[in-house]
Amino acid sequence: MLTLTVCVALSAAGLAIALLTAYRRRYLAAIRTAALALLPVGLYMTGLVTLGSKVGKAVGTWAADLVFNPSVWAGFGVLAVSAVLYVGGRFASGRRKGKEKATPAVEGKASAPALPAKGKEPSLSDFSEIEEILKRRGI
Repeated sequence: MLTLTVCVALSAAGLAIALLTAYRRRYLAAIRTAALALLPVGLYMTGLVTLGSKVGKAVGTWAADLVFNPSVWAGFGVLAVSAVLYVGGRFASGRRKGKEKATPAVEGKASAPALPAKGKEPSLSDFSEIEEILKRRGI
């Protein structure tokens, strides 16, 4: 019952501020203020205020158990060991990949270079296929 009273009072105060803002002809600010003012009542009506209260109590209980319960600290130790093992395994697998020997090069003909040599300009015959495609498209 007290929660309902607090939510209604907050909404009423916010709506009063929105009315004063609208009286000053600042309508957009008044609309935003009214939207925010309606939140407490809406949260109460949907039950989210009590849900937030339950979540807060659960977090508080967990934190108290964390401080006073040695098995919780042992659990954190197990989680830490697990994380160290996982990260160490990732580093070890990364090192092994770097140490593998590359496959020897295949002997035989070398392929033609993809780009012409620096002093050479591409001849017009290299563009004959492109010209043919452009002509077919009417460009």
